Amino acid sequence: MQLPVQSQSTLYAEGWEAAAGPADLVEIARAAERAGFDYVASCDHVAIPRRLAAAMSTVWYDPVATLAHLAGVTERVRLLSHVAVVGLRHPLLTAKQYATLDHLSAGRLILGVGAGHVREEFEAVGADFERRGAVLDETIDALRAALGPAEFPEHHGKLYDFEGLGQRPRPAQEKVPIWVGGSSPAAVRRAALRGDGWLPQGDPRDRLPAQIARLTRLREEAGVEEPITVGAITEPLYVGAPAWDVGRRTLAGPPGRLAESLRAYRAMGVHQIQVRFRCRGRSELIDQMAAFGADVAPHL
Repeated sequence: MQLPVQSQSTLYAEGWEAAAGPADLVEIARAAERAGFDYVASCDHVAIPRRLAAAMSTVWYDPVATLAHLAGVTERVRLLSHVAVVGLRHPLLTAKQYATLDHLSAGRLILGVGAGHVREEFEAVGADFERRGAVLDETIDALRAALGPAEFPEHHGKLYDFEGLGQRPRPAQEKVPIWVGGSSPAAVRRAALRGDGWLPQGDPRDRLPAQIARLTRLREEAGVEEPITVGAITEPLYVGAPAWDVGRRTLAGPPGRLAESLRAYRAMGVHQIQVRFRCRGRSELIDQMAAFGADVAPHL
């Protein structure tokens, strides 16, 4: 699941999150671990321009700091950046941060990456907004080298060129998974050719089968034989009968009904689902997570 509190876009934030903080994040991450969740995720924005602040808010915790903090209070749950806008930073800087996170967490990192969409953010840090897709393509290649086993990684590209520069500690994992986010044609192609996983950005159920078929076809045509982890973000969920208005798009009801609906994702070729819950506070969210882990997840 994507963690609440750490990003508060009006598209998905609940009202209680505005007054929440680090203690809430810690308890929710621990609850995710107890309930058997595979990962918790954190977003990435450096700065939000005034024109977008009303919709996006300016609350965006740094993913490296957030996930490192939560690594220290959990033991098993994996830590996903969903997604890191890696084009805003030199790949050696990104590699140093996330390699350290993987080392400190005993190999629990999943590096989710995306192209970004806020022009002013790129301009403020001197990054190329217009060519952000091409920058991301090469950055993934550079990160493959910089997050690999070599103490002195090497990459020679059009934008980045480095060798003879040592970085330790190395990641605890032999290979850090890189999941590519986005649902545009370019993002799907990028995931197919360069990713260990694909993180769709809000594709509804009726769009996913065609997207997955294209992803599979592109990998086959390119001769990529390694498996890829296909993800999906579910509709908002509520386990049980809600006593308040959870919205017409929310999938609510007894565990068996939710499980039956969510199994449709597996039939499409999805390997992992990112779930979200309607809730009026931290305690209700944790109760929902516990109910999902105990009563819905076993049927998936």
